Formats: sequence, C-alpha cells, structure tokens
Amino acid sequence: MDYDVKDLNLAEKGRRRIEWARSAMPVLRLIEERFSRERPLQGIRVSACLHVTSETANLMRALQAGGAEIRLCASNPLSTQDDVAASLVKNFGVPVFAIKGEDTDTYYRHVNAALDLKPNLTMDDGADTIGVIHSHRTDLAADVIAGTEETTTGVIRLKSMEKAGILKYPIIAVNDADTKHLFDNRYGTGQSTVDGILRATNLLLAGKRFVVCGYGWCGRGVAMRARGGGANVIVVETDPLKALEAVMDGYTVLPMLEAARVGEVFVTVTGNIHIIRKEHFEAMPDGAVVCNSGHFNVEIDIPALESLASEHSPIRDQVEEYRLKDGRRIYLLGEGRLINLVAAEGHPASVMDMSFANQALGSEYAVKNRGKLEKKVYRVPHVIDAEIARLKLESMGVKIDTLTDEQRKYLESWEMGT
Repeated sequence: MDYDVKDLNLAEKGRRRIEWARSAMPVLRLIEERFSRERPLQGIRVSACLHVTSETANLMRALQAGGAEIRLCASNPLSTQDDVAASLVKNFGVPVFAIKGEDTDTYYRHVNAALDLKPNLTMDDGADTIGVIHSHRTDLAADVIAGTEETTTGVIRLKSMEKAGILKYPIIAVNDADTKHLFDNRYGTGQSTVDGILRATNLLLAGKRFVVCGYGWCGRGVAMRARGGGANVIVVETDPLKALEAVMDGYTVLPMLEAARVGEVFVTVTGNIHIIRKEHFEAMPDGAVVCNSGHFNVEIDIPALESLASEHSPIRDQVEEYRLKDGRRIYLLGEGRLINLVAAEGHPASVMDMSFANQALGSEYAVKNRGKLEKKVYRVPHVIDAEIARLKLESMGVKIDTLTDEQRKYLESWEMGT
C-alpha cells in the first residue's frame, strides 16, 4: 500500500486514541453499522483532505464500511496526529499521506497523492483537493460525482467559484448544516481554541483583555468560552448585524486599531486575509499574544510582524517571540495556523460526531443523486440534518415531544386566526 506517514511504530497509540474517540461518536457508529449492511458507497473512490485526527479516523472507518475506497491527506500542515495516521495505515488499511510539520511542497505532494486515486467523491476541509482539480488536474473532474466541504473558509471559496461559473462539479456544503455549524463551529471551535491557547502559553485567562476578531459561529464560541474563563472579551467585526449581536450578548465591540491598543490576547476567526496588520502590531502593548483559529494562516500578516521585529525566536512549543525594534515583545502562536489543532487536539469527538455524520450522509446523498445535481453549492438536505439531531438526542437519553394532529393541522392551515 502506498502511504507516507511519520512512523508506523506509533500505530498502537493511535489505535487506542481512535477507539477512545469512537466511544464518544454514537451517531457515526450507527451510520457505520447501517453502511456495513447496505454498502451505499460500494465502488466509490474517495479522496479526502481533512485534519488527520482520531475523529477523522472514525469517519474513514464509516466510509470503508459503506464500501468506499479511500485515500486521505492532511488539510493543514500542522494538524496531523502522527499516531492516528500510522494507525489508519497499519490497523485499518487506509492509505494516508500526512506528517505533522510537513513543508508546503510536501503538503501539495500529499494532496496529489490522494488525488491519484482518481476520485468519484472529494471530501475537503478547506477545498484544497477541489482547488487542485480545478487548476492543475482538470482531467480528474469528469469522474467526480460531487464533493463535500467541511469548513466556512472552504464554502466561501466554493460559492465564489460557483458565482464565477467555473465550478466543475456539485458540492455539498457540510459546514452549512445546522448540526455542523451551530455545534462544531460554536462549541467545538470555542472550547478547542481556548484549549490550544492555554496549552501553548499556560496563561491565566481571568482578567485578560481578550480580543476575538470575527463574530460568526466560531467567534461566538471563542468569545463564550473566553468569558467563561473570566476574560474581558472585546469583539472586532465588519458586519453591523454581527457587531450588534455581540453588543447585545454583553461584549465590548471596537474597531481593530482600538482593540489593538488595549488587547492582551488576540484570536482571528474570520476566514479573511490580513485581519491583524502592521498598524495593529505597532499599537499592541508589550507581551501581546496573537493567534489564529481560522482555516488558513493568512488572517495574521506575519511578514508585517517580521518586518517590525529586530529578532524572533521560539520561547515555548508553538510560541514564537518577536522582539520589536522599540523593545516590545509580541508572541505568535502556532505559526499563525489553527491553534486548536496545532497546540491542542481539535474539537472534542462528541461534537465531531455530528459534523462527520453530515460528511458520511452527505456523501451517500451525492451518490444516490448522481447526475441529478447541478454544478452548484448545496446545503445538506434538512431531512439529513433533522435525522442527525434526532440520533444525537437519542444517544444522550433526551426525549422530545412530537406535534399532535391538531397542532400539525394548525401549522399547515390559514383558516384559524385569533
């Protein structure tokens, strides 16, 4: 089997972590059990570009159970869990191309190795396989039934491609499923981002002025968890509706330059470029900590920070100290990449259970509707969203009411007024 991982001797540790995550993923387990009976992905080739974590490993197992042939590569150079990658190869027979800390050339070599499978489905967290197919390997597009996309940043890119009329195959926007973004983005990103910051720095959050750049679902989650730790949260936004919501949620809302003057910890979660720039670094107080939890390492203008620094050096794992020419120090975490995966373990398995259930069922939906979908970005169908929520509640032992016939008739009619 063709693969490229750090060390197969790590496989046993990885297997134990995969099983631990599996115990917290009851919805995906139920899907895997049904897939093993029905084999809805039989004969389907899947090229997956995802964070190679213990949770992702359980998604791979579900796809395998459904009959899919898989190749997996990392969707970020620093997010791979090397023991999990080794276990997927050795224990589960999944060809994996991912090594934590790989350089850019290796990263794209791995993406291309995953695409060498000549996929019928692409599965992305950041749209990199889709980008390569649309730019350098256009010959592969004809065999692709559809793709799935996991993250906000990727969906933004893909909707732009659809608008430009260059999208070569349909995409299921897993990120837009309610059982994904309302939970994974908010509770997963919130907890794992704060976890990554604390693991990297061992800072005390209580009393810190904590700046969250972006108040989408990810930003909401980060702000919520930082406030829960006692931080004084400041939100930076460009969208007036989101800014208003942040105010109503009890946060201070400031322009980035004003926030830069008072903030002590800064987190970007926008999906956009150069949120923290040269003028912001110039205004920051000594000892400011800066990190990113958006998908790509473009939200922080690192070249601008380097241009202001007289020297920089690592001071802790995943902490780089930049000493500016005026003597101030700014600390960049995780090379500006996803701090929740660089310094921590990403989202908890129980929330990824729903996200990856959407990936699995979104893939099944695409195959069942082969040839019927246009070259557009689609939401996950509501019926899938609702079924995932139902299964999750059932696994938690939570029961809910159902509408009576009278209530259903009332909602469907117009005759009954006040």
